[in-house]
Amino acid sequence: MTDQRNVPLVDLGWQHDQIKDEVLAGWGEVLNRTSFILGPHVKQFEAEYARFSGVEHCIGVGSGTDALELALRASGIRPGDEVILPANTFIATALAVTRSGATPVLVDCDPETYLITPETIAPAVTKQTKAIIPVHLYGQMAPVQEIMEAFTDIVVLEDGAQSQGATRHGAPSGSIGHIGATSFYPGKNIGAYGDAGAVLTNDPALGEQVHKLRNWGSDVKYFHPEKGFNSRLDTIQAVVLLAKLARLEEWNRLRAEAAERYLETLAGSHLVLPTVAEGNEHVWHLFVIQVDDRDRILKALNDGGIGAGIHYPIPIHLQGAYEELGYGVGAFPNSELFSSRALSLPMFPGLAPNDQEHVVSRLLEAMG
Repeated sequence: MTDQRNVPLVDLGWQHDQIKDEVLAGWGEVLNRTSFILGPHVKQFEAEYARFSGVEHCIGVGSGTDALELALRASGIRPGDEVILPANTFIATALAVTRSGATPVLVDCDPETYLITPETIAPAVTKQTKAIIPVHLYGQMAPVQEIMEAFTDIVVLEDGAQSQGATRHGAPSGSIGHIGATSFYPGKNIGAYGDAGAVLTNDPALGEQVHKLRNWGSDVKYFHPEKGFNSRLDTIQAVVLLAKLARLEEWNRLRAEAAERYLETLAGSHLVLPTVAEGNEHVWHLFVIQVDDRDRILKALNDGGIGAGIHYPIPIHLQGAYEELGYGVGAFPNSELFSSRALSLPMFPGLAPNDQEHVVSRLLEAMG
């Protein structure tokens, strides 16, 4: 008899079951205090996440996209500036650059790690290049130290939306570049119950500027010396994030165990398995393989109850939103090939070994 069980791509219900009593108690406290905007839980979370990330300043904002934009603006990025980022990333990275008024300049990814490197960046650098955004993709960090050493006069903004808890040569995500941004979208390694994000930095001037920009351009009510934004971390979301932060190291350990099971059971198959770059501690936000005839296999898995997905099916330069950049097909061959073969398998801290066995069995069956 065929096993018909379903295995989701991500199971947020498992996480909620671990923290629900704590979250409900915290929400009750917020309601009693009516401290809905920038309440004490926000300050507590900012302090604790700064310590976790090895930085002096954490500023909670409304989303990961806002975090990127405010980090760029605080860093002095203006219209006419160029910002280098990977073609292989979620479109939010590019949209944040556009929202800041700057021009996105795309580069290809390394064919093994799918990350940008000094070598892929160098040909795109011009006199107008004012910032580089290394995206820490799928749970491991791009080579930020090497990028900063190669381009000493350019702002380096880490996009750490998929790397909470990851390290490179022992340094946490968001702590190496001049400034960092992360997302707490619900499906992230640490996710809110809605949109949320944060900016990270060791530079007090950058931290102060982001602090102002998120709150109408001022730390003083009704005094607005510059234009700002309404992008603040909700207090009720801070309650959720505090509960999850206390468990993040353990949840990342469970992700690593699940990844190791995949790597062991899929070894020797006709798949390209993830590569962990030297010096990286991967936190396995996603487990992404490469496979021939990807779309057919994805359909077979989904039809069989396996919640596989694609991250990401269309590189930035082939999105209609950015056709004006004029790159076209063939501009970034590594990103284009990867986007046609990438397949994300179920990955979350509560993923049971027998469910992984079922996923692997269905995958190999679909591959024939």
